[in-house]
Amino acid sequence: MAEVALRLVRDEDLDTIYDQMRDPEAVHMAAFTAEDPDDRAAFDAHLHRLRTTPDIKLRAVTVDGELAGTIGCFVVGGDTEITYWLDRKWWGQGVATAAVRMFLATIPVRPITARAASDNAGSLGVLRKAGFRKIGTEVAYATARGRDIEETVLRLDAREA
Repeated sequence: MAEVALRLVRDEDLDTIYDQMRDPEAVHMAAFTAEDPDDRAAFDAHLHRLRTTPDIKLRAVTVDGELAGTIGCFVVGGDTEITYWLDRKWWGQGVATAAVRMFLATIPVRPITARAASDNAGSLGVLRKAGFRKIGTEVAYATARGRDIEETVLRLDAREA
């Protein structure tokens, strides 16, 4: 497999990340997305907040030096939650699994929560391979689908070595 790495998100990454987060198939699969993925001003404001808020950690995922997506964590309701987005061209190649494992090694807090649309088998598989276990489901409004859908909630309890 190609070399997967994590690094800080750079200003020059923003156009590529914007395009990745507008891919219609990826938006549908992620389900819980920006209200309007084509709103560049909202995207820029969101990424600025992610990059400058001290308790949010955001990294670029690269494959052989090419920007493949992003991964991050944030605190919501006292729980640390992980999230990631990968360009569709890298789906099914082990890139997300490698990136999640690398990222988790840099996060000292446990437990960590993750969420995915319950029909997003790829993302759920990535999270399970990284040690996450299903702790429940919730029904929530998925902006990308325009309706309530089931979301699987997962948790990683023990720090991976």
